[in-house]
Amino acid sequence: MALVTSTEMFKKAYAGQYAIGAFNVNNMEIIQGIVDAAKQEKSAIILQVSAGARKYANPIYLRKLVEAAIEDSGLDIVLHLDHGDSAEMCKKCVDDGFTSVMIDASHHSFEENIRITKEVVEYAHSKGVVVEAELGRLAGVEDAVNVSKEDASYTDPEQAVEFVKRTGIDSLAIAIGTSHGAYKFKGEPKLDFERLEVISNLLPNFPLVLHGASTVLPEFVELCNKYGGNIPGAQGVPEHMLRQASKLGVCKINIDTDLRLAMTAAIRRHLVENPSDFDPRKYLGPARDAIQGMVQHKIKNVLGSSNSML
Repeated sequence: MALVTSTEMFKKAYAGQYAIGAFNVNNMEIIQGIVDAAKQEKSAIILQVSAGARKYANPIYLRKLVEAAIEDSGLDIVLHLDHGDSAEMCKKCVDDGFTSVMIDASHHSFEENIRITKEVVEYAHSKGVVVEAELGRLAGVEDAVNVSKEDASYTDPEQAVEFVKRTGIDSLAIAIGTSHGAYKFKGEPKLDFERLEVISNLLPNFPLVLHGASTVLPEFVELCNKYGGNIPGAQGVPEHMLRQASKLGVCKINIDTDLRLAMTAAIRRHLVENPSDFDPRKYLGPARDAIQGMVQHKIKNVLGSSNSML
Protein backbone atom coordinates (compact mmCIF):
# COMPACT_ATOMS: atom_id res chain seq x y z
CA MET A 1 0.00 0.00 0.00
CA ALA A 2 1.55 3.22 -1.19
CA LEU A 3 1.29 6.27 -3.38
CA VAL A 4 2.15 4.90 -6.82
CA THR A 5 2.34 6.04 -10.43
CA SER A 6 -0.24 4.95 -12.99
CA THR A 7 2.27 3.04 -15.15
CA GLU A 8 1.42 -0.51 -14.08
CA MET A 9 -2.29 0.29 -13.71
CA PHE A 10 -2.44 1.47 -17.31
CA LYS A 11 -0.54 -1.55 -18.63
CA LYS A 12 -3.09 -3.88 -17.03
CA ALA A 13 -6.02 -1.73 -18.10
CA TYR A 14 -4.87 -1.58 -21.73
CA ALA A 15 -4.36 -5.34 -21.88
CA GLY A 16 -7.67 -6.02 -20.14
CA GLN A 17 -9.63 -3.43 -22.15
CA TYR A 18 -10.97 -1.63 -19.10
CA ALA A 19 -10.39 1.85 -17.69
CA ILE A 20 -9.20 3.24 -14.36
CA GLY A 21 -11.50 5.79 -12.77
CA ALA A 22 -9.85 9.13 -12.02
CA PHE A 23 -12.05 10.82 -9.43
CA ASN A 24 -11.70 14.46 -8.41
CA VAL A 25 -11.43 15.08 -4.67
CA ASN A 26 -12.05 18.18 -2.57
CA ASN A 27 -12.57 17.03 1.02
CA MET A 28 -12.50 14.09 3.43
CA GLU A 29 -15.96 12.70 2.72
CA ILE A 30 -15.39 12.57 -1.03
CA ILE A 31 -12.08 10.75 -0.56
CA GLN A 32 -13.61 8.29 1.91
CA GLY A 33 -16.56 7.51 -0.35
CA ILE A 34 -14.35 6.87 -3.39
CA VAL A 35 -11.76 4.81 -1.52
CA ASP A 36 -14.37 2.71 0.31
CA ALA A 37 -15.93 1.91 -3.06
CA ALA A 38 -12.58 0.95 -4.56
CA LYS A 39 -11.79 -1.25 -1.56
CA GLN A 40 -15.12 -3.05 -1.86
CA GLU A 41 -14.56 -3.65 -5.56
CA LYS A 42 -10.81 -4.36 -5.25
CA SER A 43 -10.28 -1.76 -7.92
CA ALA A 44 -7.33 0.42 -8.85
CA ILE A 45 -8.12 4.13 -8.54
CA ILE A 46 -6.69 7.54 -9.25
CA LEU A 47 -7.51 10.43 -6.95
CA GLN A 48 -7.01 13.74 -8.70
CA VAL A 49 -6.79 17.30 -7.49
CA SER A 50 -7.76 20.25 -9.68
CA ALA A 51 -6.48 23.80 -9.43
CA GLY A 52 -9.78 24.70 -7.77
CA ALA A 53 -9.38 21.94 -5.19
CA ARG A 54 -5.83 23.11 -4.41
CA LYS A 55 -7.16 26.59 -3.68
CA TYR A 56 -10.12 25.32 -1.67
CA ALA A 57 -8.52 22.68 0.53
CA ASN A 58 -4.77 23.40 0.43
CA PRO A 59 -2.65 20.69 -1.27
CA ILE A 60 -1.06 19.46 1.96
CA TYR A 61 -4.47 18.69 3.51
CA LEU A 62 -5.52 16.70 0.46
CA ARG A 63 -2.23 14.81 0.29
CA LYS A 64 -2.42 13.87 3.97
CA LEU A 65 -6.04 12.73 3.54
CA VAL A 66 -4.98 10.53 0.63
CA GLU A 67 -2.12 9.12 2.68
CA ALA A 68 -4.60 8.34 5.46
CA ALA A 69 -6.87 6.62 2.92
CA ILE A 70 -3.98 4.44 1.76
CA GLU A 71 -3.15 3.43 5.32
CA ASP A 72 -6.80 2.74 6.15
CA SER A 73 -7.69 0.85 2.95
CA GLY A 74 -4.47 -0.99 2.12
CA LEU A 75 -4.82 0.15 -1.51
CA ASP A 76 -2.19 1.53 -3.84
CA ILE A 77 -3.43 4.93 -5.02
CA VAL A 78 -2.27 7.41 -7.65
CA LEU A 79 -2.33 11.07 -6.56
CA HIS A 80 -2.74 13.12 -9.73
CA LEU A 81 -2.81 16.82 -10.57
CA ASP A 82 -5.74 17.51 -12.90
CA HIS A 83 -5.36 20.31 -15.47
CA GLY A 84 -2.14 21.89 -14.26
CA ASP A 85 -2.15 25.19 -16.11
CA SER A 86 1.59 25.91 -15.94
CA ALA A 87 4.92 24.17 -15.72
CA GLU A 88 5.44 25.85 -12.35
CA MET A 89 2.28 24.37 -10.88
CA CYS A 90 3.19 20.91 -12.14
CA LYS A 91 6.68 21.13 -10.69
CA LYS A 92 5.28 22.29 -7.34
CA CYS A 93 2.97 19.27 -7.20
CA VAL A 94 5.84 16.94 -8.09
CA ASP A 95 7.80 18.43 -5.19
CA ASP A 96 4.75 18.12 -2.93
CA GLY A 97 4.55 14.35 -3.39
CA PHE A 98 2.10 13.88 -6.27
CA THR A 99 2.88 10.74 -8.28
CA SER A 100 1.27 11.96 -11.50
CA VAL A 101 0.67 15.40 -13.01
CA MET A 102 -1.24 16.72 -15.98
CA ILE A 103 0.10 19.70 -17.85
CA ASP A 104 -2.69 21.29 -19.86
CA ALA A 105 -1.08 23.61 -22.41
CA SER A 106 -3.71 22.80 -25.04
CA HIS A 107 -4.75 26.45 -25.27
CA HIS A 108 -1.33 27.29 -26.71
CA SER A 109 -0.09 26.64 -30.23
CA PHE A 110 1.03 23.11 -31.09
CA GLU A 111 4.71 23.99 -30.83
CA GLU A 112 4.28 25.88 -27.56
CA ASN A 113 2.24 23.00 -26.13
CA ILE A 114 5.14 20.70 -26.98
CA ARG A 115 7.72 23.03 -25.44
CA ILE A 116 5.86 23.46 -22.12
CA THR A 117 4.91 19.79 -21.91
CA LYS A 118 8.47 18.64 -22.57
CA GLU A 119 9.72 20.91 -19.79
CA VAL A 120 7.29 19.28 -17.34
CA VAL A 121 8.16 15.77 -18.54
CA GLU A 122 11.89 16.29 -18.04
CA TYR A 123 11.38 17.57 -14.50
CA ALA A 124 8.76 15.01 -13.46
CA HIS A 125 10.59 12.01 -14.90
CA SER A 126 13.74 13.04 -13.03
CA LYS A 127 11.69 12.62 -9.84
CA GLY A 128 9.96 9.39 -10.86
CA VAL A 129 6.61 11.06 -11.58
CA VAL A 130 4.50 10.39 -14.68
CA VAL A 131 2.95 13.05 -16.93
CA GLU A 132 -0.36 13.38 -18.77
CA ALA A 133 -0.88 16.10 -21.37
CA GLU A 134 -3.73 17.22 -23.60
CA LEU A 135 -4.00 17.70 -27.35
CA GLY A 136 -7.22 19.17 -28.67
CA ARG A 137 -9.60 21.18 -26.48
CA LEU A 138 -12.75 20.10 -24.65
CA ALA A 139 -15.63 22.52 -24.37
CA GLY A 140 -17.34 23.20 -21.03
CA VAL A 141 -16.74 24.63 -17.59
CA GLU A 142 -15.15 22.92 -14.61
CA ASP A 143 -13.15 24.77 -11.93
CA ALA A 144 -10.48 26.78 -13.77
CA VAL A 145 -11.28 25.16 -17.15
CA ASN A 146 -13.63 27.28 -19.27
CA VAL A 147 -13.69 26.61 -23.02
CA SER A 148 -16.45 27.77 -25.34
CA LYS A 149 -17.83 25.52 -28.07
CA GLU A 150 -16.30 27.85 -30.63
CA ASP A 151 -12.83 27.33 -29.14
CA ALA A 152 -13.15 23.56 -28.73
CA SER A 153 -11.27 21.32 -31.19
CA TYR A 154 -10.90 17.58 -31.75
CA THR A 155 -7.53 15.86 -31.51
CA ASP A 156 -5.71 15.41 -34.81
CA PRO A 157 -4.43 11.80 -35.00
CA GLU A 158 -1.20 12.61 -36.88
CA GLN A 159 -0.42 15.45 -34.48
CA ALA A 160 -1.05 13.08 -31.58
CA VAL A 161 1.71 10.76 -32.77
CA GLU A 162 4.15 13.62 -33.20
CA PHE A 163 3.19 15.11 -29.85
CA VAL A 164 3.78 11.86 -27.95
CA LYS A 165 7.11 11.24 -29.63
CA ARG A 166 8.47 14.75 -29.13
CA THR A 167 7.33 15.24 -25.52
CA GLY A 168 7.88 11.80 -23.97
CA ILE A 169 4.56 11.95 -22.06
CA ASP A 170 3.14 8.86 -20.36
CA SER A 171 -0.52 9.35 -21.32
CA LEU A 172 -2.51 11.63 -23.62
CA ALA A 173 -5.89 13.27 -23.03
CA ILE A 174 -7.76 13.48 -26.31
CA ALA A 175 -10.82 15.40 -27.48
CA ILE A 176 -13.44 13.30 -29.29
CA GLY A 177 -16.66 15.02 -28.22
CA THR A 178 -16.86 14.90 -24.44
CA SER A 179 -17.01 18.16 -22.48
CA HIS A 180 -16.64 19.40 -18.92
CA GLY A 181 -19.61 20.08 -16.65
CA ALA A 182 -23.19 18.80 -16.46
CA TYR A 183 -24.33 20.01 -19.89
CA LYS A 184 -22.31 17.91 -22.32
CA PHE A 185 -24.89 17.46 -25.08
CA LYS A 186 -27.99 19.38 -26.19
CA GLY A 187 -29.16 16.80 -28.69
CA GLU A 188 -28.22 13.18 -29.21
CA PRO A 189 -24.92 12.28 -27.48
CA LYS A 190 -22.18 11.49 -29.97
CA LEU A 191 -18.50 10.68 -29.66
CA ASP A 192 -16.07 10.38 -32.57
CA PHE A 193 -15.11 6.73 -32.16
CA GLU A 194 -13.60 6.60 -35.64
CA ARG A 195 -11.11 9.27 -34.59
CA LEU A 196 -10.41 7.43 -31.33
CA GLU A 197 -9.76 4.18 -33.19
CA VAL A 198 -7.35 5.88 -35.60
CA ILE A 199 -5.42 7.47 -32.72
CA SER A 200 -5.31 4.17 -30.84
CA ASN A 201 -4.03 2.31 -33.91
CA LEU A 202 -1.35 4.95 -34.52
CA LEU A 203 -0.28 4.78 -30.86
CA PRO A 204 -0.47 1.06 -30.00
CA ASN A 205 -0.24 0.19 -26.29
CA PHE A 206 -0.19 3.88 -25.39
CA PRO A 207 -2.70 4.94 -22.70
CA LEU A 208 -5.29 7.49 -23.76
CA VAL A 209 -7.39 9.59 -21.37
CA LEU A 210 -10.99 10.77 -21.61
CA HIS A 211 -11.84 13.99 -19.78
CA GLY A 212 -15.36 15.31 -19.27
CA ALA A 213 -16.69 11.77 -19.01
CA SER A 214 -19.31 11.93 -16.24
CA THR A 215 -22.58 10.24 -17.13
CA VAL A 216 -24.62 12.92 -15.29
CA LEU A 217 -26.78 10.17 -13.81
CA PRO A 218 -30.46 11.17 -14.14
CA GLU A 219 -31.43 9.95 -10.67
CA PHE A 220 -29.11 12.47 -9.03
CA VAL A 221 -30.24 15.32 -11.28
CA GLU A 222 -33.87 14.46 -10.46
CA LEU A 223 -33.13 14.33 -6.73
CA CYS A 224 -31.36 17.70 -6.83
CA ASN A 225 -34.28 19.27 -8.66
CA LYS A 226 -36.88 17.58 -6.44
CA TYR A 227 -35.32 19.04 -3.31
CA GLY A 228 -34.89 22.63 -4.43
CA GLY A 229 -32.21 22.43 -7.12
CA ASN A 230 -32.33 24.00 -10.55
CA ILE A 231 -30.39 21.82 -13.02
CA PRO A 232 -32.59 21.61 -16.12
CA GLY A 233 -31.49 19.76 -19.23
CA ALA A 234 -28.29 18.28 -17.80
CA GLN A 235 -26.95 15.44 -19.94
CA GLY A 236 -23.74 13.44 -19.80
CA VAL A 237 -21.92 10.70 -21.68
CA PRO A 238 -23.97 7.47 -21.93
CA GLU A 239 -22.38 4.58 -20.09
CA HIS A 240 -22.19 2.29 -23.13
CA MET A 241 -20.04 4.89 -24.90
CA LEU A 242 -17.56 4.91 -22.05
CA ARG A 243 -17.38 1.13 -22.11
CA GLN A 244 -16.71 1.26 -25.85
CA ALA A 245 -13.95 3.84 -25.36
CA SER A 246 -12.16 1.59 -22.87
CA LYS A 247 -11.89 -1.08 -25.56
CA LEU A 248 -10.16 1.39 -27.89
CA GLY A 249 -7.16 2.38 -25.81
CA VAL A 250 -8.75 4.68 -23.20
CA CYS A 251 -7.16 3.62 -19.90
CA LYS A 252 -8.21 6.56 -17.71
CA ILE A 253 -11.69 8.07 -17.49
CA ASN A 254 -12.14 11.29 -15.50
CA ILE A 255 -15.20 11.66 -13.27
CA ASP A 256 -16.06 14.81 -11.32
CA THR A 257 -19.57 16.08 -12.11
CA ASP A 258 -21.16 12.77 -11.05
CA LEU A 259 -19.46 13.07 -7.66
CA ARG A 260 -20.80 16.59 -7.20
CA LEU A 261 -24.32 15.61 -8.20
CA ALA A 262 -24.40 12.54 -5.94
CA MET A 263 -23.14 14.52 -2.96
CA THR A 264 -25.41 17.53 -3.52
CA ALA A 265 -28.50 15.38 -4.09
CA ALA A 266 -27.94 13.53 -0.81
CA ILE A 267 -27.34 16.75 1.13
CA ARG A 268 -30.39 18.51 -0.36
CA ARG A 269 -32.61 15.55 0.41
CA HIS A 270 -31.43 15.25 3.99
CA LEU A 271 -31.82 18.94 4.79
CA VAL A 272 -35.32 19.11 3.32
CA GLU A 273 -36.46 15.96 5.09
CA ASN A 274 -34.72 16.90 8.35
CA PRO A 275 -35.03 20.70 8.63
CA SER A 276 -34.02 20.75 12.30
CA ASP A 277 -30.61 19.15 11.64
CA PHE A 278 -27.58 21.42 11.78
CA ASP A 279 -24.87 18.85 12.56
CA PRO A 280 -22.74 18.54 9.38
CA ARG A 281 -22.13 14.87 10.13
CA LYS A 282 -25.84 14.18 9.70
CA TYR A 283 -25.86 15.29 6.07
CA LEU A 284 -22.24 14.66 5.08
CA GLY A 285 -22.58 11.01 6.14
CA PRO A 286 -25.37 10.28 3.64
CA ALA A 287 -23.45 12.27 1.03
CA ARG A 288 -20.41 10.06 1.56
CA ASP A 289 -22.60 6.95 1.22
CA ALA A 290 -24.10 8.30 -2.01
CA ILE A 291 -20.61 8.81 -3.45
CA GLN A 292 -19.57 5.30 -2.47
CA GLY A 293 -22.63 3.76 -4.14
CA MET A 294 -22.17 5.81 -7.29
CA VAL A 295 -18.45 4.99 -7.56
CA GLN A 296 -19.11 1.28 -7.06
CA HIS A 297 -21.63 1.46 -9.89
CA LYS A 298 -19.05 3.14 -12.12
CA ILE A 299 -16.35 0.58 -11.29
CA LYS A 300 -18.60 -2.44 -11.88
CA ASN A 301 -20.80 -1.32 -14.76
CA VAL A 302 -18.86 1.34 -16.66
CA LEU A 303 -15.11 1.16 -16.03
CA GLY A 304 -14.86 -2.61 -15.66
CA SER A 305 -12.00 -2.29 -13.17
CA SER A 306 -13.36 -4.56 -10.41
CA ASN A 307 -10.68 -6.94 -9.09
CA SER A 308 -7.92 -5.06 -10.92
CA MET A 309 -5.92 -4.88 -7.69
CA LEU A 310 -5.79 -8.65 -7.31
